[in-house]
Amino acid sequence: MEYDTLIDAQTWEFIRRTREIYPDDATGRTIEEERAAYDAMCAEFRAARPEMIEAQDVSANGVPVRVYCAGGPTRTVMYFHGGGFVVGGLDSHDDVCAEICAQTGYRVVSVDYRLAPEHKHPAAFDDAYAATCWAETEFSAPIVLAGDSAGGNLAAAVAGHARGRLSCILGQVLIYPGLGGDVDAGSYITHAEAPLLQRAYVINNAGVRAADGTVPEGDPTYAPLADSDFANLPPTIVFSAECDPLCDDGQVYCDRILAAGGKAHWICEQGLVHGYLRARTTVARARDSFERISLAIEALGQDIWPYD
Repeated sequence: MEYDTLIDAQTWEFIRRTREIYPDDATGRTIEEERAAYDAMCAEFRAARPEMIEAQDVSANGVPVRVYCAGGPTRTVMYFHGGGFVVGGLDSHDDVCAEICAQTGYRVVSVDYRLAPEHKHPAAFDDAYAATCWAETEFSAPIVLAGDSAGGNLAAAVAGHARGRLSCILGQVLIYPGLGGDVDAGSYITHAEAPLLQRAYVINNAGVRAADGTVPEGDPTYAPLADSDFANLPPTIVFSAECDPLCDDGQVYCDRILAAGGKAHWICEQGLVHGYLRARTTVARARDSFERISLAIEALGQDIWPYD
């Protein structure tokens, strides 16, 4: 793949700075070293919270969450952070959540779900769903689900599981999600060696997350694309990065929702790489995408479908 022509200079600079702290190849790093490197990398790119934002750490049915507010919100965004189910937490995505709160005016609940390998599947999903149930009861406000990478997987898993159980979900916005697509086809092959995320890492982390290393089959709470029924899912907007082995997962997911009669829209962000949310303050393409993401969340919160 000719990444020199696909990726612009600003994005290459973001890639360089990321690799200095968090190299692509995690071989030889312990889990503790991996988490420390990821946290340091996130801190390198972290922006200050907007002044009007208030944040409070609380327990949501036993799950640690951070609640962001500005004024009197009438909608809640459940945000699930990325990190391959192994790294990340409330601090890694603090600025992203604060800015979504500021730009939409909605309450944002960031979920500190349990991580692998200490906590195997379905621990992360159980926490994500429990926190969503808590938010429905606690705030009595309609909910938009959102998340990036592994968090996009969790948002989609919650959306699928919530059918017939929760009535509060207005929609979901997934950002370069890994949804359990075919690792031997499409973008998994075309972009197997993409900057910042490689196919081998995706496959390895799938085993780390699974009990005894065996990836479960037919479990949509593990891999939303494993579902046999895509009907009655909430309106869905997926943002994928072009230069990312996970890129096609978003398109396949949206296509299956559309085939089942639902609303879905897939946006492939040209020339961007996995993790580009952290580049939104330095890379024009990433900044523009983040604006589209915030507008998508805001629109779904108002029960508006902006893609007809």
